[in-house]
Order: sequence, then C-alpha cells, then structure tokens
Amino acid sequence: MRTAFVEQLCALAEADERIWLLTGDLGFSVLERFADAFPQRFVNAGVAEQNMIGVAAGLALSGKVPFVYSIANFPVMRCLEQIRNDVCYHGLDVKVVSVGGGMVYGSQGYTHHGVEDIAVMSALPGMSVLAPADPVEAAWAATAAVDRSGPVYVRLGKAGDPVLHSSPPQLEFGRAVTVREGADATLVSTGAALRIALEAASELESRGVHARVLSMPTVKPVDVEALTRAATDTPLVVTIEEHGPVGGLYSAVLEVIAPLRAAVCVRVALADEPAPMAGSCAYLSERSGLDPHSVAKTVLSLVGGKA
Repeated sequence: MRTAFVEQLCALAEADERIWLLTGDLGFSVLERFADAFPQRFVNAGVAEQNMIGVAAGLALSGKVPFVYSIANFPVMRCLEQIRNDVCYHGLDVKVVSVGGGMVYGSQGYTHHGVEDIAVMSALPGMSVLAPADPVEAAWAATAAVDRSGPVYVRLGKAGDPVLHSSPPQLEFGRAVTVREGADATLVSTGAALRIALEAASELESRGVHARVLSMPTVKPVDVEALTRAATDTPLVVTIEEHGPVGGLYSAVLEVIAPLRAAVCVRVALADEPAPMAGSCAYLSERSGLDPHSVAKTVLSLVGGKA
C-alpha cells in the first residue's frame, strides 16, 4: 500500500512543484524514489517529528503542499500539539501520512501500534481523515489529499497488501465504495479491514446470509448517503476496523444511523486496552476477534435465524 501511495505522490510531484515530502528518519527502500527525483523537495528531519510538523507548517504558509511521513502513531501522538496548534488552528495544507496503521507493526509492541489515530485525528477541527483499503485506494488517497484543501490525515498499511477490488472502483472524496451487494446485513469497513469484511461476507454467503460490503476510504467526512441507504435497506449494520472501539469508524457510522432508528448497528473492533503482547498483526487481530470467522459469527447471531 505504501509503495502505491509514494509512486502516485511522485507522479503528482512531477506535475506540481508545490508538493514536498518530509520524513522522520524512515522510509528506506520506499521514499528514495521521491528523494532521487526531487532532492530539493525532500527533507529527512531525523528523529524529530514535532519539529518536522513545524517545518511543514512553515512550508504550507509559503504556498507549498507538504506531506509528512512516519510510522504508525509517531506522526500523530508525538506531534499532536503541533498538528493541533501549528496546522489545524491555521487551516494549513499539511498532509500527515501514517504508515502501518492499526497493528501492522504488531511485533514491535504497543509503542508501534496505531490504534487510536482515527479517533484523535477526527477530533481535530478541519482535519479530513482517509484510510485506504488496498494499493488501488492508496494511490487514490495521494491524489485526494493534494486536491483537498486544508489538513488531511492518511492512514496506510505497510507493504504486500493485496488488491481487493476486482475491478477499478469509482473513488470520490467522502464517498463509500460498494464492493459487494446484499440485503441481509451491511458490513462497513475502513482501511485494511476490507479484506476481513470480504472474507466474512463469503463465509456468510455459504450460510445463506447475503451481506453488502462497503469500503469507507474517507472516515471524515463519512458518507451519510451510503450509510442511510444501508440502514434503510438492511436490518443490521456491522462496522469492522483495526482500531480501538471509541472514536473510530463505529462512532462515525453510529452518529449517522442512530437517529434513523432503522437498523441495529454493532461494531467489531479492537479491545479497549493495549494489546497484551507483541506478535504478528494477524495473531493479535485474531486474539481480539477481528478476523473473518468472528465477524461472520457475530452477524449470524443477529440475523434472526436466517441461517
């Protein structure tokens, strides 16, 4: 996913000299293509992420469109005050990119898990939040971030993420993508959780339950129209996210659906506690019930004897 994003950013920078890329001493084997092509617009700020945000704010005030890039929670938690005061307070055109969102860096422990980032960034005034699901959506997110005026947060996976769209989707800022149709339930995912949603939908299909699957690459602003249709067309809406239970996709979806009183809305997310140990992303997710079989089991328990 990160490779597709950087390749698209390079293509955009070729045509737009305003685009800069700043990193906090990482991105080796990924960011060299930008650094080699545009050395005057690439800055390695070192292990000084807070300063990196300040430099990006200055560039934005000079008419540039800077992207800042770091691992998981570092460009969010470590830099929160600078993002809030230097970027959001002034509505600056700074794009914050987090690679390894969720528990992609699970083996390095909780310090490298990005599991509160959507909640934190969504709470900031004027901040847009993107969480692409695969390399196709990641390339789109680079373009969407440039086109979107003001601060944008982009949550990426890592490397080796599979392409999940069988055909090129129609991607628009603030719009969900209907990846699969169904009338018994709607599975709403964001980021890499789309894979879980699709595999769960396939398992449900074998049990006679037809689930609609929505990919939500834009979490803020969320697609009100698509969620309203989901709550009207299906009796159950299940959100799936590699994020804590508070303030993420579920919270955004529930704000839309709850007033409609039209569908039950439940969440499948990480527990409201730090991961108890280090391990692979797949291992930690399964321990948290964030796997296709657990999602299918949750849906089957709520569809009223359909299976």
